[in-house]
Amino acid sequence: MSKRPPPDPVAVLRGHRASVTDVCFHPVKNILFSGSTDGELRIWDTLQRRTISSSWVHSAAHGIISIAAAGENRVISQGRDGAIKLWDLGEAGPSRSPLTTINTNSYHFCKLSVLNKPHAEITPTEKVSKNRHETEVGSETGGRNYVATAGEDLSVVEIWDVNTAEKLVKLPPSSVDRSAKSRGMCMAVGAFLPSESEVYAHVVAGFEDGSMVLWDLRNPSLPVTGVKFHSEAVLSLSIDSSCGGGVSGSADKKIVTFSLNPSMGSSLVKKEVILERPGIAGTSIRPDGKIFATAGWDHRVRIHDYRKGNALAILKYHHTICNAVTFSANSKLMASSSEDATIALWELYPPRN
Repeated sequence: MSKRPPPDPVAVLRGHRASVTDVCFHPVKNILFSGSTDGELRIWDTLQRRTISSSWVHSAAHGIISIAAAGENRVISQGRDGAIKLWDLGEAGPSRSPLTTINTNSYHFCKLSVLNKPHAEITPTEKVSKNRHETEVGSETGGRNYVATAGEDLSVVEIWDVNTAEKLVKLPPSSVDRSAKSRGMCMAVGAFLPSESEVYAHVVAGFEDGSMVLWDLRNPSLPVTGVKFHSEAVLSLSIDSSCGGGVSGSADKKIVTFSLNPSMGSSLVKKEVILERPGIAGTSIRPDGKIFATAGWDHRVRIHDYRKGNALAILKYHHTICNAVTFSANSKLMASSSEDATIALWELYPPRN
């Protein structure tokens, strides 16, 4: 790490009245979405650094645990009440009522993962209605949106079609050597396509016992592989844009970068970063694959070289637990959110165009 002092944020977004649990950039526009524990969804203009709209999309009793952009004109919110809602985005903000609502009957802290690749194929293993295509909500304009999330049985991962609000697949984490229950609750999940040419989705999930499980959705009943890189619950994981590996954060004192080879069914530790204090609530790999960031219980945002794993900076703006970090699609901006009700915007190690 360099001896230079860590940079300050280029802007701090204030307006939330409660802990900001998640942040997400729009894939194209200069917009940031944020969600808080009192159920408020805010949309920010990242150029003018002001609020565009504020909506109460989940009850204050349950709040928001996750926010995800869904194509250019949609946003998905996930509440602690088990509800996942799809919203249409207009000029003034989200629609007054959701386009669809999924009631997962699952009460947990696992943030959903969106798979909105138009060519992704998911073969349902659950019963779905025969008129699925007639009930879809404008899939022509919004694109297909699948989400992976912890299920009603908290050790099982479920895949839902957000456009039709139907459950498609259940992924039990039991393998030849492990029962599902022994892993505990699903705490983090990531859905991805292994390459641009692949159409079959893969899902990786982190569990309460520190293990991670990988599925190929062509054979959802049996995981491809299971690994255990952590001694405590896996709280967050990110898969890089090439889908060749990722980063996991946990309630232990470790950040792990790992390789991922779905076709070989293998995942190996590339680098372990040992921390002084435990707890990584959020991880994010920059789209260009150069750096990754983590959000820590110790109020710190850490920046690492993704390929080598070495530390580049420790950002000390927030004064309570950091909940989430995310990068913009062009890799130029990073946002961090915290229980101190603020969002910090950062410009770090600018990508070479």
